[in-house]
Amino acid sequence: MKVTDRLRFWFGPATQGDVEAPVIHKHDDFEHASEEDLGHFVVESDEEGRHYGVRKEGT
Repeated sequence: MKVTDRLRFWFGPATQGDVEAPVIHKHDDFEHASEEDLGHFVVESDEEGRHYGVRKEGT
């Protein structure tokens, strides 16, 4: 018995929604707090195409 079969036995089958459906933003307090926290960062890329979150100057 594979690990995935054991997990399926205990937790049931994975439920998958419509992957083509648009993401629904709730605009609740948690989302506003997350946007505020992430607003202090900017994404930069290096020469090899890797991306980094860098804190903005002065924050």
